[in-house]
This record gives sequence, C-alpha cells and structure tokens, in this order.
Amino acid sequence: MEKIKVLIIDDSAVMRKFLTDTLSRSPRIEVVGTAIDPFIAVNKIKALKPDVLTLDVEMPRMDGLTFLSKLMIASPMPVIMVSTLTVQGADVTLKALHLGAVDFMLKPAIDNEKEVQDFSRLIMEKVFMASQVKMSGRLAAPMLEVEEKFSADVILAKRDPLKTKVRSEQIVAIGASTGGTEVIDEILVSLPDSVPGIVITQHMPEKFTEAFANRVNTKTKILVREGKHGDRLYRGMALIAPGGRHMLLRADSNGYYIEVNDGPPVNRHKPSVDVLFRSVSQAAGRAATGILCTGMGNDGAAGLLEMKDAGAYTVGQNEASCIVYGMPREAMKLGATCEERNIGGIIDFIKNIK
Repeated sequence: MEKIKVLIIDDSAVMRKFLTDTLSRSPRIEVVGTAIDPFIAVNKIKALKPDVLTLDVEMPRMDGLTFLSKLMIASPMPVIMVSTLTVQGADVTLKALHLGAVDFMLKPAIDNEKEVQDFSRLIMEKVFMASQVKMSGRLAAPMLEVEEKFSADVILAKRDPLKTKVRSEQIVAIGASTGGTEVIDEILVSLPDSVPGIVITQHMPEKFTEAFANRVNTKTKILVREGKHGDRLYRGMALIAPGGRHMLLRADSNGYYIEVNDGPPVNRHKPSVDVLFRSVSQAAGRAATGILCTGMGNDGAAGLLEMKDAGAYTVGQNEASCIVYGMPREAMKLGATCEERNIGGIIDFIKNIK
C-alpha cells in the first residue's frame, strides 16, 4: 500500500516539527515536506505532489484563507485546517470549510500530555480520511462578502419563533461530523419558517458551535442558534448542541425543551449524536424524524436505531453526497435507516413534514 504523502504548511517551527514527528509515527503516512508560508508551499506542491495538506489558519505574507481559495481553484486537493480555540479561529475555520477544506484540527497545548495524545490519534485518522475524499465537484465557494450582503434582507424578513411560540408537535433531529457544517448550512438555508423544531448535533468544539450557529442564522428564514439549557423548541427554529456539552431533548406539558449537560464523552465525542438521538427517541418517539449525515466513525448509528425502534422515521445521507460515508454507513449496517437520500432529498423530506 502506498503511503499517504502529506505537506505541512505552518509558520511555527515548533508546530511544523510536532506535526512532522506525530504523523511520521504512522507507517501509512509520509511527511514529504514542510513550508513556512503559502508562497513556499506552492513550489513544494508542484514538486512533491502531496495527497493531503495541513494548513495553518494564521500565517504572515498570505493567510490560510486566501491561499485556500486560490488553491481550490488552481489545484483542488484535500486540506485539513489547523486552528486555535478562539472566536477568531472559529470564524476563520468555518470560512475555510465553506471554501473547500475537508476538515480541521485544533492545535493542542504541547505541554498537555492528554491533548497531545488525543490530537496525535485524531489527526492520523483525519489524514487517512482526507486522502479518500474525491475533490471533483468540490470547487471553491464564492468569496463570502456576497453572502453577507444577501443576509441583511433575510434577517429583516425573519419571523421570530420565540415571539409567536407556535408549538412544535413534530421534531427533526440531525447528526453530523466531518463535512457536516456545509451540509447543515445547505439544509437549513433551504427550509421555510414553518418547519417543525430542529435539534442538531454537529461534532465541533466550544466557541465553534456558537460561531457556526450565528453564521448560518444570517442566511436562514428560520431561527438558528446554539442551544442553552432550558431552551424551548418551537416551529421555525433550530438549536445546535454547544461544543463541549451534550444536548438532549426533553418534553413536558408545555412541549419540547432541551437539556444541556457536562456528561462524559460518548463515542469519543462531546457533544455526541447518540446522546441526542437517544433522548429524542424517549421524548418524541414516533413524532420525530432522525437524519444522520456525513461523518467519520459510528456516532449516531445506535441512537438512530433507537429512534427507529421508537417509531421515528429515519434517513441516512447517501454515499454519493457524503464527504465521509462513515456514520451513515454504520447506521445502514445496523438497520437503523428507513432510507438514504442526497442533500436535496433530505431538504424535500423535511419540507413535507407537517
């Protein structure tokens, strides 16, 4: 089996060495080179023909976003962004995913042994995954200023579900991981403000989920926000599980609301899709629809089966439209999905839920 060739682009000598040493421990990965900025990287990409790039978000001379947008037009290839756990880092990383990056990693604290171990394991998995992604059809998105000009009109026209408080008898639960931010964005932007309440778990760290919710909310007819403990769920709104916390659906005589807790990771994730789906099966039963989208691993498969067993209709994203057909595949193996659909089919299905 040929090794996966990786080029590391980072202006920090410490991070370049750390990434090189980490990835080189895998017998399936070869770090073919490093670059301190995009200008040097361009020549190395031509000479070394890497399979996967790791790209720092913040660099001198040319930032990671500008380089990524040019790369995806000139020579599309799988890119894993390496980011920091800051509000600015979250916003830039989300823009990078929009421009075509397949995934991202948070830089660990080098002196924190657990962070280093978790990072080392996960980045190897993500490099393997990225090397399998077919870049054909994944062209760079338009630069984001156009999107922001469009959003103002949408915000003015948006109905506020918290004022109208139309009780949602039906619930839509969505789970996703790698590649999921763009899928969820596409789904939510396409929905009318009359849709049932939506609960979402997308594997992301803290700060990132709030930035993601706020970003999507500028473009949708429905209200989209990061879920807070005790939030009520009404028609025309979507709540996204906060990074670093589990989100669960609960019900009482007044309808549905969410619980946010600090339990241990499930399937190595917090928030976990399984945790959300399991709670939906218990709180909503046959009044729910479960949708499991693109992602690496098996989180959500067992929970989707519980939803199906409780009478919910369950949908998996089909392989052709997934960045990573991992989580939906595991659900299909378990018999947890009633059917599979592409993104357009998922949107049409949600629109028809009354």
